[in-house]
Amino acid sequence: MPVPATCRMNIGGKWIESVASTTEPVFNPSDGSIIARTPLCEASEIDQAVQAAKRAYPAWAETPAVDRARILFRYTHLLEQHFEELAQLVTREHGKTPVEARGSVRRGIEVVEFACGIPSLMMGESAEQIASGIDCDSIRQPLGVCAGITPFNFPAMVPMWMYPVAIACGNTFVMKPSEKVPLTAIRLTELLYEAGLPDGVMNLIHGGVDAVNALCTHPDIAAVSFVGSSPVAKHVYTTATSHGKRVQAAGGAKNFMVILPDADPAYTVEALIGSAYGCAGERCMAGSVAVAVDGAGDRVLPILLEALDDMKVGPTDRSPVSAMGPVVTRGHLDKVHGYIEQGLAAGATLYRDGRTVRVPEAPEGFYLGPTIFDDASTEMSIVREEIFGPVLSVIRTGDLGAAIDACNGSGFGNAAVLFTNDGGAAREFRHRISAGMVGINVGVPAPMAFFPFSGWNNSFFGDLHVQGKEGIQFYTRQKVTMSRWSWKDHSRG
Repeated sequence: MPVPATCRMNIGGKWIESVASTTEPVFNPSDGSIIARTPLCEASEIDQAVQAAKRAYPAWAETPAVDRARILFRYTHLLEQHFEELAQLVTREHGKTPVEARGSVRRGIEVVEFACGIPSLMMGESAEQIASGIDCDSIRQPLGVCAGITPFNFPAMVPMWMYPVAIACGNTFVMKPSEKVPLTAIRLTELLYEAGLPDGVMNLIHGGVDAVNALCTHPDIAAVSFVGSSPVAKHVYTTATSHGKRVQAAGGAKNFMVILPDADPAYTVEALIGSAYGCAGERCMAGSVAVAVDGAGDRVLPILLEALDDMKVGPTDRSPVSAMGPVVTRGHLDKVHGYIEQGLAAGATLYRDGRTVRVPEAPEGFYLGPTIFDDASTEMSIVREEIFGPVLSVIRTGDLGAAIDACNGSGFGNAAVLFTNDGGAAREFRHRISAGMVGINVGVPAPMAFFPFSGWNNSFFGDLHVQGKEGIQFYTRQKVTMSRWSWKDHSRG
């Protein structure tokens, strides 16, 4: 069997091998095979990438916004040309189904399309005669070298939340993808340079914790974007801000889905399945707690169980395609198993045990079937903590107010969902819920590229979120100019 290749870095527009002696395996989760190795780059290599970005910054910042946009237009065209290739890479290194992989690549491309509007998105404001003979205007200018640290669960989409907007605004960029899924990021960078990006504007390095800390403390980095778990997000925010950097750090979540008795059972079940078990539960927008109000659980759970009986769990990189794929690594699978044991020990009822799933055609894959706990409570770890796997916990309440209190008590604030046909209940839920993204009969209320991905509380650390106008604001800073000019009326001689 051939030895898996070690992933390359891109520094200053050149693809080079890392000198690092330590590597991490990259798996195909569908069969457990090692498909590549990620080098844990040396601090000197990370500094080389930052210096390359620093050298490229002055010329790139002076490049007219319309010319930067033209490169992104060409990049969009290349991303469309290689759409299926990118989706297959996501499936291969992460385990998403082809439908999920395509959806994630599409959402990433939408951010690039949004960034193509940078000539108008960077427009400032002006006002004449704010005082006698004085005018005032504001403009937006780039920050400098920016860094992005991305997670394993969306190898294409999350990186594209960051670097297209950053470079459109005139910054240069250093990206560190998750060491678990580097292959898609490599291909995205190759295509970006194929689109005509000048050398050094985009740099790609690899690594783990040490690389994260190096980026957060490097004196020549102006801003850090991060997506990952809440403990790491808080660490990144605390470390990078203490070193004078602007930071947006999106963390984890525990998203509650409240079901009122008037909700349509069939539609609700379809939405529950997509939210709780889509992407094998490995996303910060996963609905991992269902709050059944006043008997709604007795209507919905039997239908949900019957629907899950028909869900095939298995490989996603071959035909026939499974409805749900594996989790990303064996270690992560063991972690999710641990949460199931904690739920049992706490007294929750294991309504469906996904550990019983068997995949004969891929016995070494990292599989867990859809799992449901009933009779859970807000004190249990399966309700309080982010599991990041296909585990749905059901708690029961008597009214909407108690359900909202349960949601708001989680400490997270990424998303919350309500299933109902009652407009008044929907308004109350939207008004009182402590979450940045709200779904009304929408199981995964992830906004499109022109709106911010606006987590609250322990789901986000910082002020300006990724995507939308907040993304533009994050990667730029305002300069305000007040002008007074004397004037002589030459018409009077």
